[in-house]
Amino acid sequence: MKKIVVTGGAGYIGSHTCKVLKKNGFDPITIDNLSTGHQSFVKWGDLFQCDIANTTKLISVFKKIKPLAVIHFAASSYVGESMINPVKYYYNNLLGTISLIEAMQKSNVHKLVFSSTCATYGIPATNKITENTLQEPINPYGKSKLLIEKVLKDLSLFKKINFYSLRYFNAAGADDDLEIGELHDPETHLIPLAIKSGYQKSYVLKVFGNDYDTPDGSAIRDYIHVTDLAIAHYLSLENLLLKNNSDFINLGSGIGHSVFDIIKSLKNLGIDIKYEIHGKRKGDPPQLLADISKAKKVLNWAPTYTIEKILHSANGWYKKINNL
Repeated sequence: MKKIVVTGGAGYIGSHTCKVLKKNGFDPITIDNLSTGHQSFVKWGDLFQCDIANTTKLISVFKKIKPLAVIHFAASSYVGESMINPVKYYYNNLLGTISLIEAMQKSNVHKLVFSSTCATYGIPATNKITENTLQEPINPYGKSKLLIEKVLKDLSLFKKINFYSLRYFNAAGADDDLEIGELHDPETHLIPLAIKSGYQKSYVLKVFGNDYDTPDGSAIRDYIHVTDLAIAHYLSLENLLLKNNSDFINLGSGIGHSVFDIIKSLKNLGIDIKYEIHGKRKGDPPQLLADISKAKKVLNWAPTYTIEKILHSANGWYKKINNL
């Protein structure tokens, strides 16, 4: 079977991608140090517990399994934490990726799908973000991902690697079978926290800002279902294996939803959201919205989940893990 290494395959998006890969005839091999991932999420292939900074151990794993390519999720990914502890983010994300690339090169593996982020754009001047929008990240998380993109671009120019760098927006929801879903500690994302406020009497959702220059005053974001994201990673892998090219691609829904939109939609599902208004957070733009025309053209991909389906699956997952 065609073996693919998935770093961070025990995490939220990585595990969903492993499931999609398995359904499409690949053998996903997870490499994860389980610092934030979950061993129980590794259901569709083997697990090698290893930190990607351990180049020697990575090389031994690569030489044993002989993968066709790597899909790279392993990273630290909390924007707020990156402001407090930037060294952790440059070490884990940038140096960890360099270690991974070194292991790949020494094992004759030259194809990589990289998990990037819309955080590389910072606060964009345009309403819809294209792949050519100026990248000016405002936090160490976004900066670390942008530096990795620069490393990959340099390597591709010298024919050392072929890559797809996928800059995605707000991943949300859970697998249709509710086998895996969003399970972060701490949880910082709007949708699971909003759902939590509907079930836990003691928890109140914090809405940061209600005076943005948006129709209802709350910040607008682009939400994409995690399975749609996983499919885009699979399609990127297929392109890499066939074409040996490199590219940067935005992944989102192309549709914006405000914080109050999400609250209203959850209330339509029968979840009574408790919230309180707080001041804006520094660096939060009024709107982040993806232009996904390139993804449609290059990957022949388009998101299939509506916001209602995203919220329905997220609610189902929350109820499952909390035995409700």
